[in-house]
Amino acid sequence: MTTRSADASPYPRLLIDVGAIRRNYARIQSLTGTADVAAVVKADAYGLGAATIAPALADAGAQHFFVANGREGASLRAALGPDPSIFVLHGYWTEDAPLIEASGLIPVINTPGQLQDWLNGSGGDFALHFDTGINRLGIPMSQLAAVQERCAERKPCLVMSHFACADEPGHRLNRDQIDRFAGVRAAFPGVRTSLANSAGCLLGGDALGDLVRPGIALYGGAPGSGKHPFESAVQIEAPILQVRRATRPETAGYGATWCAEGDCMLATVALGYADGIHRAAQNGGYGRLDGIKVPIAGRVSMDLITLDVTSAGDAAHPGAMVSFLGEDLDAFANASGTLAYEVLTRLGARFERVYR
Repeated sequence: MTTRSADASPYPRLLIDVGAIRRNYARIQSLTGTADVAAVVKADAYGLGAATIAPALADAGAQHFFVANGREGASLRAALGPDPSIFVLHGYWTEDAPLIEASGLIPVINTPGQLQDWLNGSGGDFALHFDTGINRLGIPMSQLAAVQERCAERKPCLVMSHFACADEPGHRLNRDQIDRFAGVRAAFPGVRTSLANSAGCLLGGDALGDLVRPGIALYGGAPGSGKHPFESAVQIEAPILQVRRATRPETAGYGATWCAEGDCMLATVALGYADGIHRAAQNGGYGRLDGIKVPIAGRVSMDLITLDVTSAGDAAHPGAMVSFLGEDLDAFANASGTLAYEVLTRLGARFERVYR
């Protein structure tokens, strides 16, 4: 076991590269031609801190933002000021009415009932969301004609839908949704249109519409399974608390699921599932110590992860920082049996968030 003085920090940090997020926004602008690029900052900007990220995106040119609900929208309005438009994806609910009015939010109407309530009670802007195939939120296409008639005197400022399979460019549903959305566009001539999420931005052509809505691409995650042009913007640094030697047949962690194959060095870092790291990350997850891959050894605990740092040699010592995510975000998500979206939004409040 190795020791070192206790002057190093025992706390993990979340390093957030705001410059990379701004550059990702610019890349999306270059990919999508004349379409306006909105920013999806729901779930506190995917866990990274909307109060910091959204103003940086506004400085980069974003004029339109999407959040999940009215509370998120009100908080975002306080951070952004009065000018940008803020769309509320969960629609119009009576409980949110005071927030929507006071904060100048735009509800994304998902049902004919919401539309009726909004038109009866407010004179503000609204968007219409039509379900073209994801069967999640949105007005059924069978209601298109009735909604068109209901909006004869008050037009929406935006009509939108959402791709189900844009991360699979060859999936037949992409073309089906584009074709169905063409009917929405025809029903509301002159109204701005929006269909593309992050993966949809990479489809190009008639998948784009007038306004695209990237989320994960802004933060460096993969919109699909292939290569992508976006920079990593998020990295965890977790300090090594203790280093010890182990040899066959010693085990590490709860359940003794990991066994040493020979002489090795183990390091335990201050990071765990209480910080949002999946327990499933033991199945191929890794960090980097001095740039060297160091695999997880055994189960992820609440506050601790043990790593096999044999390959890192003298770089492994108490106080040394092990990095996670970064360029390995999608690989770490795959090892955890999930997506980059979930990895980011699970990152907990115990991290010191450092913006650069």
